[in-house]
Amino acid sequence: MEIKEASFEDIPAIQKLAETIWPDAYGSIISSEQLHYMLNLIYSEKSLTAQIEKEHQFILAIENNEAIGFASFSQKNDTEFTTFRLHKIYVLSNVPTKGIGSFLLSYVCNESIMQGGTQLELNVNKYNPAMQFYLKKGFTVLRDEVIDIGEGYVMDDYVMVKKL
Repeated sequence: MEIKEASFEDIPAIQKLAETIWPDAYGSIISSEQLHYMLNLIYSEKSLTAQIEKEHQFILAIENNEAIGFASFSQKNDTEFTTFRLHKIYVLSNVPTKGIGSFLLSYVCNESIMQGGTQLELNVNKYNPAMQFYLKKGFTVLRDEVIDIGEGYVMDDYVMVKKL
């Protein structure tokens, strides 16, 4: 397995992964309508282009010349230079467990450190089993956060943080 830094040309691969992964990851947590709304909101070509332009760094996990997972991260904002945000980390569920999520997270942590990061922050849905993964990787819950994403939908999350 290898990590590839993604670019604008990789947007279709990221979209394909998200469309495959999200129903498995969120199908029992949020409504089908919210799932499709969020996929369009976050993974449209326009949205992904804007994210890359805002300096979100996307990476792809590649195995046998095929994308099997992805992550994105960035510096949190212009005033908190040492805090980085993990925006996304997803792996195909039909890929045998090989520590791909851990591999992607390790890459993000190392890159964040090399760019001056001292902590990594993320949001995770309160009912997402992935929260256990983050706890095992040294993240702690910082606070609850409910985010209005439009059309009457909200994201009901925990904000988690890990010292790098």
